[in-house]
Amino acid sequence: MSTPWIVLATIVGYFLLLFLISWAASRRGAASDALTGGREAPWFIVAIAMIGAPISGVTFVSVPGMVVAKSYSYLQMALGFVIGYFAIAYVLIPLFYKRKLVSIYGYLEQRFGADTHKTGAWFFFISKMLGAAVRFYVVCVTLQLLVFAPLGIPFVVNVVATIALIFLYTLQGGVKTVIWTDTLKSFCLVASVVLCIFFIARGLGYDLAGLCRAIADDDSSQMFFLDNPKEGTYFWKQFVAGIFMVIATTGLDQDLMQRTLASKNADESKKGLIVSGITQFFVIALFLILGTLLAMHVKASGMAMPEKSDELFGAVAFSSGMPMVVGVLFILGLIAAAYSAAGSALTSLTTSFTVDILGAAGGDEAALSRKRKLVHVAMAAGMGLVILVFYAISSSDAISAVYTLASYTYGPILGLFAFGMMCRATVRDRLVPVVCVAAPVISFFTQRWLETSFGYTLGFELLLLNAALTMIGLWLLVKKADRKK
Repeated sequence: MSTPWIVLATIVGYFLLLFLISWAASRRGAASDALTGGREAPWFIVAIAMIGAPISGVTFVSVPGMVVAKSYSYLQMALGFVIGYFAIAYVLIPLFYKRKLVSIYGYLEQRFGADTHKTGAWFFFISKMLGAAVRFYVVCVTLQLLVFAPLGIPFVVNVVATIALIFLYTLQGGVKTVIWTDTLKSFCLVASVVLCIFFIARGLGYDLAGLCRAIADDDSSQMFFLDNPKEGTYFWKQFVAGIFMVIATTGLDQDLMQRTLASKNADESKKGLIVSGITQFFVIALFLILGTLLAMHVKASGMAMPEKSDELFGAVAFSSGMPMVVGVLFILGLIAAAYSAAGSALTSLTTSFTVDILGAAGGDEAALSRKRKLVHVAMAAGMGLVILVFYAISSSDAISAVYTLASYTYGPILGLFAFGMMCRATVRDRLVPVVCVAAPVISFFTQRWLETSFGYTLGFELLLLNAALTMIGLWLLVKKADRKK
């Protein structure tokens, strides 16, 4: 059997599993359960689901390749992730459960007002739609090269068919489907990485002890960088960035928090988050160990190192000297990461748009079900359209711009929640959208000014700058009566 057909068979098999899980998850569920998961998910299932939830198809192919240029510096940020998960568990989770939120952005209305609520929801919507679409676009391009192009299938058919399948398996089950498919995804990701490590290490002639020694002796396994504060890999930059990044992009992201809000209570949710946060550190370490082995294989086999580090995993997995099982494991991990992430994003977009922007929650079950399904159709069509636009304009600069935009949008969300929790003052709600738009604009020009005037490149500090500017703007909107208190 040729490579395209093996890959296609793997994809079909995985989708059959997804549909089976979706059917099982959606049985006897009310329409409101699609938004909340019925508040009955066991904490350990949520923990397993959250291990793989932040991992997209882009992460799956990118992290192993990072070792070529940045060694294991990413683990410094992963240490920050662990601290960030504790902060989410003990600060945000009790808040969300106390206020009985379906969408986490409902807090903004309770705290500030309707305009602030919709502002936070729109920032999430733009960020998630663009971010999910561009991540899935990268995977669609990879599969187009490996499968669909050799079979003569156009890219547009690839995208439309895949989005349609994701739409179908997430339509009925909602958050329940997301939790159980993410559980499958976590198992597939960990299994594929571990087995790839095993097969590649065996091909290089290493037993377990020899593998550990080889990894420790390799230059790419350096983890801590404490000598140059100007470098992006400097420990404290990475560590602090990891803390705030995970708070903003997990704790304040409806896509990822919809799983924890499906737990029975706040204590169950805390346990799931903390266990998943600690476990994620070791999963990321496995990806980096795999990256070292991939680089070793390239040197030992005489292969040319791919120009782009993101291509390293795929290039080795389908190289002539590698057993076919490694290629199948690569595809299994890739589609598990990509399709589950796309399905999760689609569900969270549906939930946020239905609850936050349309204001539809509770009430008549039949009407809620119809509205949610119509929104789900619109979200799926929108995601497919954005992917096709990326393909039409396809340039790395366009994709980089989208990622930068997505990083900007989390700053105002972080600022809104931080101000709301740290300050009891009320603000002029109708002017909050102006502040949230102004903060990223000011940050953009500040970034350009620092780069041109001082040669200083803002990295992850952009998130904190956006959040700080948002909080300053909100303080300027505090009502006079509250200022005098």
